Amino acid sequence: MAEKHSSKGIMWAVIIVAIVLIAIIYPLTVKKSTSAADAAFSGGDQAELRIQPVARFQLAKAEAPAAGGAPKDGPTVYNSVCGACHNTGAAGAPKIDAKGDWAPRLGAGKDALYASVLNGKGAMPAKGGAASLSDDEVKGAVDYILGKVK
Repeated sequence: MAEKHSSKGIMWAVIIVAIVLIAIIYPLTVKKSTSAADAAFSGGDQAELRIQPVARFQLAKAEAPAAGGAPKDGPTVYNSVCGACHNTGAAGAPKIDAKGDWAPRLGAGKDALYASVLNGKGAMPAKGGAASLSDDEVKGAVDYILGKVK
């Protein structure tokens, strides 16, 4: 017949095995060296070091483009500023290839178009949102558009 093991004996065997495993594993997991961050923060509260942000950033204003460059011609201004809305009809802008949309605007006259573009109208901001453009550059873009829609 097989001998019965008492539950008390099994409990002590498990405890001894656990103590041996802890005695082996604990020295392997203890931090023995200091990192560069720990060395930089000598003494004091270690929590301050551990809760530092991972990264930092600072918002800065973009520098304005250098003045004195050559003035832009009508097609360049249209393609870089106006075309974003007038090619697609975004925000109710009349498409450049839809001559019917331009008829009421052409009837108002060129000076009224200049004023609308320079001062803004509806969803279109003044100068199409490109405040760095000169009035002559904006008028050149209007002339380019008028040449396309007539």
